[in-house]
Amino acid sequence: MNHEDKQSLEKAHHTVAALGEMKVGTSGRVSGIDVTGIDGVSAEMADRLREMGFAENLEVEVLHQSPFGRDPIAVRVGSMTVALRRREANIIKVQLV
Repeated sequence: MNHEDKQSLEKAHHTVAALGEMKVGTSGRVSGIDVTGIDGVSAEMADRLREMGFAENLEVEVLHQSPFGRDPIAVRVGSMTVALRRREANIIKVQLV
């Protein structure tokens, strides 16, 4: 593996993405929930997502997305499968693996 490949691999391990922007089959670990600057999303929604199991360091994987970027998306969090609206998924930040 050359130096550029190592840098790309290291960068991928430090990349944080919104869960709602990840592609099917992509996985990572929850790094936090951030409602800052997102219209129609409240702190109560963040609390509800935490109660549903979206806790820091839990592994998540995108299982299915509706066509054309529409709602809902299906994700696995821990051992559960959960359907989310994309605006809900976009406040969940994920450290890609």
